Amino acid sequence: MKSLLFLLLLSLPLHAEILAGIAKVDITDRTVPLNDPCFAKALVLKSGETTAVLVTVDAVAIGGIGRIGNGFLANVRQELGDLADEVIINASHCHGIVRMDLQQLVVQAIRDAAKNLVPVNVSAGVGSESRISENRRMFLKDGTQTDMRRAYSMPRDEEVVSTGPIDPQIGLLRLDRADGTPLAIVYHFACHPIMNPPSKGNSADYPGFASKVIEEATGVMAFFVQGCGGDINPVHYKEVSRPADAEPLGTMLGASVLAAIRRFEPQNDATLKISREVLRLPRATDFEKRIANIETEQRSLVAALKPTNINFKTFLPLLMQHKLSPNMPSHYAQGYLDNGKSLQQLDADNKALVETYLSNLAIMEQLTRLNANLALLKKHLADTKAADSPTLDAEVCGLRVGAFKLVTFPGEVTAQVGLNIKKAAQDANAHVSGYTNGYLWYTATESQRRNTGYAQEDCDVLVAPEWQKLFETKALQILKTLAK
Repeated sequence: MKSLLFLLLLSLPLHAEILAGIAKVDITDRTVPLNDPCFAKALVLKSGETTAVLVTVDAVAIGGIGRIGNGFLANVRQELGDLADEVIINASHCHGIVRMDLQQLVVQAIRDAAKNLVPVNVSAGVGSESRISENRRMFLKDGTQTDMRRAYSMPRDEEVVSTGPIDPQIGLLRLDRADGTPLAIVYHFACHPIMNPPSKGNSADYPGFASKVIEEATGVMAFFVQGCGGDINPVHYKEVSRPADAEPLGTMLGASVLAAIRRFEPQNDATLKISREVLRLPRATDFEKRIANIETEQRSLVAALKPTNINFKTFLPLLMQHKLSPNMPSHYAQGYLDNGKSLQQLDADNKALVETYLSNLAIMEQLTRLNANLALLKKHLADTKAADSPTLDAEVCGLRVGAFKLVTFPGEVTAQVGLNIKKAAQDANAHVSGYTNGYLWYTATESQRRNTGYAQEDCDVLVAPEWQKLFETKALQILKTLAK
């Protein structure tokens, strides 16, 4: 009887567990001015025969732009060999400058993490932070859309009808050692880390400060994973009344992560799943049409510039006079009583000059927006012709750790795409990340891509508008598979 019971016990599946190891390395190029350090952090996860690696890097992108070359991911995988079944590398999209030997540093961090695997309890959930981000796209009265960039001016306030959505959700994964002590926190959030300008020096921007808050409060290693932040700016990004500073924003995000994490209880879910597919996307074919349209608009705007007798030196005092005293801008009331007709004629002439100058300024501002986006379109037209292919490949990965689920894409995915996928998935623990395992520039929604007002997200692109449906469909398939 005892022998039969022993055989029955052997035939039962063993209780699944997840092992996790962590490591980080400073990747800051210290030959340039420094504001705060940048890091690469490695999280190695193992369950049974499955091993997954998640790496977060304080860098602008994994290839494409910045110092990380296009062969970086393939080289890391090759160096690791069979250490991992899958490697997922997410760039925070901060504009910090990384060391030239980043590849060796990342590989070593992964190896170090793999040497220190310990059993962990997994918990997942969500938090919220709506105070630190805003959508950069603006919908205008004429039906077009534009965006806010430091490369050009904002549209006039009276032209703006509404702005696009943000995604305030914080996706959270918490890993605790078997004795209950915390090991790692992965937090997922969507917003460009571009609050610290280059003049502040090398910086991990708000994610660096958020991770610092989390790590100092808990003793964990905090992993920031960038979401669908393609059209999301840090709040007050264009403000000029005070110095730009990412630290307050990061502090608020870190505090919101801590508040949410403290509500978690370890969950009895030791699922670890990974997947990787290559999605073939159509390249954009509308570059030449959009370039022609911009150049036509430029000619029309230049033709609309009007001659004027004043320059900025004389315009500004005239403007102030007419704003301060619209009825008697040129003199005291006494002068109008004694010589009213001639002063009134002067006021009318000067008002017309001010109006003309203001009109010319508005045209100049529109031309700067058009010039910036025209340059982007011409660049990508040249890149597309050089590629000589109607499609490009996008690596799409899936990762599940406990209830936490992540699907990734290598482009600057705009917020609405992530919101669409999460709504359709109907799973609070399902999250979408851009900036992962490659870089395909901006990948805006179909409606954004068809915008005739010209914004960075619809000009700084390689993909056709149809990319959105292809990715959303694939992302939902992956999330459904991960959920099984």
